[in-house]
Amino acid sequence: MTDIRPEQEEDIPVIRQIHEAAFGRSAEADLVDTLRKENAHVLSIVAVVDGAVVGHILFTPVTVEATGSSQEILGLGPMAVMPHYQRQGLGAMLIEVGICGCLLKGVCVVVVLGHPAYYRRFRFMSSDTFSFTSEFDVPPDVFMVRELHAGYLQRMKGVVKYHPAFRSSV
Repeated sequence: MTDIRPEQEEDIPVIRQIHEAAFGRSAEADLVDTLRKENAHVLSIVAVVDGAVVGHILFTPVTVEATGSSQEILGLGPMAVMPHYQRQGLGAMLIEVGICGCLLKGVCVVVVLGHPAYYRRFRFMSSDTFSFTSEFDVPPDVFMVRELHAGYLQRMKGVVKYHPAFRSSV
């Protein structure tokens, strides 16, 4: 049986293990720990299979900066699933539940740095479709945007800036 639910304090050590196992390094786990410590996240959700936490997704505030203005939206990531549980739909479940949580919080736009073929399945589009660029030097198809409220992106443009903790992990 699978359950998708908000992170609880007792999940924190396992969430770290999930990111280390999924990415094969500690950078993403360190990033999640830093963002949590600095209270720089909006949604933190886990996937639980048969009572064991096996997946995690984080949504953090990011800022769209344009000349003379800025606007806050959310960034998806990092997201990780234990290797043994990958390719079973848990990542998709985490994304869908996370997007629903964003909608409930009134979020209008979510961005992600990730694999285009994967995230397009969730209606993310290349950032060059809109007037967005990332502060990171990545191809536009890797930096993707999902509009949660139709027409919202027509009014928005600028450079997307992440929490400073992301600069050490990218």
